[in-house]
Amino acid sequence: MTTENASSFSEDEKLNLLVEKLLDAIDLLDKAPAFSKPAKLPRVLDTARRILLQPGGCAILESHAATLENAGVFEGSDWASPQFLVPSLTTYALQSADANMVVIEALSELRLLAVAKGHYIHPGISAEFAHHYLTQVMAINLWQLFSAPSEAERETQGRLALISRQLFQHLAERIGYEHIVDQLIDEIWRILKQRPIQVDPIKQMITQIALCQANPEIDLGSSGQGAARLVSSVYGPTQACQEDPGVDIYRQRLESMDNAALQAEATGFARAMHDTGLVSPYHPVLIRHLLDVSDYLVAEALGLSSTGRDCLLCYRELVHALIRGGVYPATCQSVYGLALMLERGILYQSPVAPALWRQLGLTLTEWSETRLNIAYGTSASAKARLLEGVLCMLGLPLGVGQGNNPTCQSARALSMWAYNDPDYMLQMVAWAARDDEIVMHFEGQPISSVQSQSGVATELPMDLDAVSLIVVPHLDRIYAEMGRRCIGREGDPHRWVNPEFHGWWAGRGFRINVDVVSGQLMDVDDFLRHFYASYHPYYNGNQPLIHPQPAGIAVTDSAARFIGWHAITILRASLGPNEQMRIYFYNPNNDSGQNWGDGVVVSTSGHGERFGEASLPFEQFASRLYIYHFDPLERGELANVTDAELETVKGHLARSWGADRLPPTGLQAEEGGAPPELPQT
Repeated sequence: MTTENASSFSEDEKLNLLVEKLLDAIDLLDKAPAFSKPAKLPRVLDTARRILLQPGGCAILESHAATLENAGVFEGSDWASPQFLVPSLTTYALQSADANMVVIEALSELRLLAVAKGHYIHPGISAEFAHHYLTQVMAINLWQLFSAPSEAERETQGRLALISRQLFQHLAERIGYEHIVDQLIDEIWRILKQRPIQVDPIKQMITQIALCQANPEIDLGSSGQGAARLVSSVYGPTQACQEDPGVDIYRQRLESMDNAALQAEATGFARAMHDTGLVSPYHPVLIRHLLDVSDYLVAEALGLSSTGRDCLLCYRELVHALIRGGVYPATCQSVYGLALMLERGILYQSPVAPALWRQLGLTLTEWSETRLNIAYGTSASAKARLLEGVLCMLGLPLGVGQGNNPTCQSARALSMWAYNDPDYMLQMVAWAARDDEIVMHFEGQPISSVQSQSGVATELPMDLDAVSLIVVPHLDRIYAEMGRRCIGREGDPHRWVNPEFHGWWAGRGFRINVDVVSGQLMDVDDFLRHFYASYHPYYNGNQPLIHPQPAGIAVTDSAARFIGWHAITILRASLGPNEQMRIYFYNPNNDSGQNWGDGVVVSTSGHGERFGEASLPFEQFASRLYIYHFDPLERGELANVTDAELETVKGHLARSWGADRLPPTGLQAEEGGAPPELPQT
């Protein structure tokens, strides 16, 4: 036997022994009662750590992913619900000095890989979700594929630093190097078409792509060709900054430019910004320079149409003050928010301009400043960060996301106010940031966010845009308190809470098709007829929806299995490009493009959607609906809704979340879980 064969045999034998120890440890963990599982877990994690350091160890653990999870490895931790994991946090977990943290993160990625490859059918996530998640994780951590551990990693992690390298090498081999970048680029464009307010994770992905393309040791083959527009939009949209010279050098170059050169720069920046929704840090430098040159060029740099240009000229002093107060390289997305706010023309609503002047002079409390500095750093002042958030929310009201938090109601409210009642949103920001208190009323009685008990979220959310970061904790407590004041009432509390929480325009008419006590479907035909009569243009006298309306949906995965209840906003019903009636809605869950199974695939572009909207054919949307509001004084013709249309909807319902609530012979459902009274998440 050669030395090489002996070494290989020794390594294989060592790995086999470790696998035997792991299986024994998993068996002990699986059989242990819940109270003693924490005592059994360290043995599993320590053995898994040793396996991860061995060649082929990742493949072994991938094959045991289901066994590990079912035994309770992730139980009681943040990794127990993979549908809520955040890709950008993987870097911090894998660079931790805590061995258990590194191992459990690696096991989680291998679990998702098993799901993505179809070897593990997970009850909480689909293969598509797992693949999308891993694509983002790979993009954010691409550097770990091609570089050895740094000195800092070696000092803090020692041999643990090798685990992440082994892990990403295995992920790349299983997913395919040549597909990672291309799929990542497609994913970035898909998300950008939804125009989210928070784009830092997207910019991180673009940065990693740029670094890979610039590294001569990385061979991407023919992949990555579509990244040029993305990379240039962030690092060099125009000729004067195409080599990414740094903002100081770019500022010096602007000083020597004539009007023709400045016009070219302004046009180039505007085109890149409106094309991608991303703003380069060089763009604010140009905007601030142009304030002393020409309002015409400011409008050009913002990419304004005649509507936005007129708004800028009418409110010139205010716009200049907003630029000087909130537009910096560190808050560059404020440029896009300002442009779209001007395009919406909302400054012509009489309370909005004075409310923005108040925002410019607002004194933040210590708590608000601290929260903003912790979340975003101190490269810009907390006041500028908040102003950037205000401009982005007013410009992109459908780009608000709830983050990794069960606060969809609060996110929906902020979006609805920015969309429908912007001065009310600005009032909420002022109260929260200046006073550390918001007071709302429920049926005539005041509710203070300071005096209310805890909200739906058990921890203070941090992964939010600047406005949500300050306002959502207050709204969350008030929303929960409104729910508590409905205890003892018959029926679903959203009937009373939604109109009081969101605004007078939420219809006082209310329908629900699930019995709150038993979880059984009820009155399905009547529920659907009222929905068609209230929202479908063919049955409501062709009356467009005037105000956005809160609604609740039953979310399902790609296999049409029930996941949970969720709050959304119905925006409009209209014919799509193919003459099919569609519902266009806002979903606060950060990414509206989802496959809900049984052919129900939510679209975010290509079917007449505006930025931030999601859409479905009317009958498919109705099949996932379980709560809606309507104006009881403007009901349409119930009798005109055909049985054939209702049967199509009920077919989707019976094949998805209603499967165990709706028996084949009728509408009396078998026993099932009821929708939670509060909250929707």
